[in-house]
Amino acid sequence: MEIQDSIVQDCIQLLKDLIATPSYSKQEEDTATLLSRFLIKKEIEFERKYNNIMAYANGVDPDKPTIWLNSHHDTVRPNAGYTKDPFSPIIEDGKLFGLGSNDAGGPLVSIIACFLHFVGKEMPFNILLIASAEEEISGKNGIESLVPILPEAELAIVGEPTLMKMAIAEKGLMVIDATVKGKAGHAAREEGINAIYLAVNDLQKIRDFRFKRTSKFLGKSKVSATIIHSGTQHNVVPDTCEYTLDVRVTDAYTLEEALEELKENLNAELKPRSLRLQSSKVPQKHPILTVGIKLGMDTYGSPTLSDQALIPYPSIKIGPGDSARSHTADEFIYIQEIEKGILDYILILEKYAELKTSNLSN
Repeated sequence: MEIQDSIVQDCIQLLKDLIATPSYSKQEEDTATLLSRFLIKKEIEFERKYNNIMAYANGVDPDKPTIWLNSHHDTVRPNAGYTKDPFSPIIEDGKLFGLGSNDAGGPLVSIIACFLHFVGKEMPFNILLIASAEEEISGKNGIESLVPILPEAELAIVGEPTLMKMAIAEKGLMVIDATVKGKAGHAAREEGINAIYLAVNDLQKIRDFRFKRTSKFLGKSKVSATIIHSGTQHNVVPDTCEYTLDVRVTDAYTLEEALEELKENLNAELKPRSLRLQSSKVPQKHPILTVGIKLGMDTYGSPTLSDQALIPYPSIKIGPGDSARSHTADEFIYIQEIEKGILDYILILEKYAELKTSNLSN
């Protein structure tokens, strides 16, 4: 298998341009425009909704299934530990430095290169490129806004830094606001019911809490207390204590089921901020699992969240780069990782096409 060197070099230059263009979540207008201009130069028709870019490699055949190739172009803000300019794409010792280089610029341009490779080639499925916005905040105007207007995906390939290991399951996320009610009183007298002390009882349970069911791929669901607020002045027994729970849920639970199990064990009133970010898992007999085996790819369950949580179709998460570098100071990706990522994405689609063709002929 060969890929044009010009495609590889053009996509590496695209990544440099993306790094040099700030694209915080909800502020991705300039990178969306940058991606649009790149596709125009490549004579690729595309659509733009908000700051999301969509394009088909070979048009849409309604008689064929569709594979989504998705990654995002928004970034978090640079942290205070940077020693390099986060918006200066510098290559040193084979590493391309810059904010978003690893998460998820490297996977995004690798997916774009893979997409360009298949332009004009007959395939047994439609190939849809989606460069999404607002992924870092799971925003309403990101991938979620596209699901109702796009064809159903037989498979979505989500580009994130995974060292090209194939994540076939991913934990969901639920943030819960908890409220414990006591009774106000004067701190100098034996008055009131201290809401902080009531909350401590809950927090002790949370510290040791174990969900009943476990997942084959993702292990245990996890709940953590992350924020607590109570009291207004030193001499008043507080009547309210509020705390926040971060709940990472495996495919053994829906978010609703995990919420009910917590309600059974805690005294606080629990209100989830959202029930959108469900866990995901590839169905057992899906052909992408066979593709992974044939290509000798490692598979695993991912503890981190991505656009997978908002895609209601079978999906895998895979891409060049390392999740451990995401959101860190002096973020980088190896150029070799991008080159290998491009080839591996192409191999995945080619092997998937072989399986589809073989199944149709049998």
